[in-house]
Amino acid sequence: MFDPSHLAALSAILRSGSFERAAKELGLTQSAVSQRIRLLEEQIGTPLVIRTQPCRATEAGRRVFRHAEELRLLEQELRTDLGVGLGADSDDEGETRSDSRGWPTVRLAVNADSLATWFLPALAKAGDLLFDLVVDDQDHSADWLKRGEVRAAISSARQPVQGCDCRPLGALRYLATASPDFCRHWFGGEGLTAFSLTRAPMLTFNAKDRLQGRWTEQIFGTASTGPSHWLPSSQAFVDAAAAGLGWGMNPEMLAAPALADGRLVLLKPDSPLDVPLYWHVSRSVQRLMQPVTQAVVEAARQALRPIA
Repeated sequence: MFDPSHLAALSAILRSGSFERAAKELGLTQSAVSQRIRLLEEQIGTPLVIRTQPCRATEAGRRVFRHAEELRLLEQELRTDLGVGLGADSDDEGETRSDSRGWPTVRLAVNADSLATWFLPALAKAGDLLFDLVVDDQDHSADWLKRGEVRAAISSARQPVQGCDCRPLGALRYLATASPDFCRHWFGGEGLTAFSLTRAPMLTFNAKDRLQGRWTEQIFGTASTGPSHWLPSSQAFVDAAAAGLGWGMNPEMLAAPALADGRLVLLKPDSPLDVPLYWHVSRSVQRLMQPVTQAVVEAARQALRPIA
């Protein structure tokens, strides 16, 4: 059986990135933290921490870290059932106060556009938890669950990942947008066609971004795309389109202000691209994650469109 204080030291190091910050978080000396990690590594028989700046986990370290965080979630659930505040302590005047150092950390995978629009308010309602967010394309976020590196993910995959339950959230609507000057320059002659799109610069979030190609395939029957700027930022994507840098698929919620004031226009009105999103959560922590799931589902219900 692992010593809980040793597991807490490992978690603190990997969350904070250094032995020094972990020592401050735990109220220990740095040598005491090093001693706990040394004993844990001796017990397991393999290194757990790569001592770089910042510190990183080995493969075994990541597995032990996940185990430690699941134990913290179980402890939180027990405290909730017993009506004991997480990390509760008393100050000098006998008043109960909360100590966030006792909060467990939950690692989640989320797509950048959900993170930039509707997802964060859900996390704010999820209770005494700390979140470690991995940002990846919605078509690839489920891979983090398959590798066991996160506990839940927002994904476009409707089939549950093995060992997980899946709930539909709704569809995130994307609009093909560009500035008025851009449209006049690139589409003012022959209009918007599959051929004219092969010449007009577009915006691409990263190498995994297929939204522009999916939209042109939906409209013209072929993934007709041209030269591209690479821009891995949801808000900058909108700003770049409004500045005339290129055309791109922007979330309706982010593009709405620029569409309202005329900085952006639709390339083809009444032709959105709706991307269904699903919440996958590991069954091993399903009950412990229930407050997060409830908050995410409710936020999605208010922000997203029904899945067709």
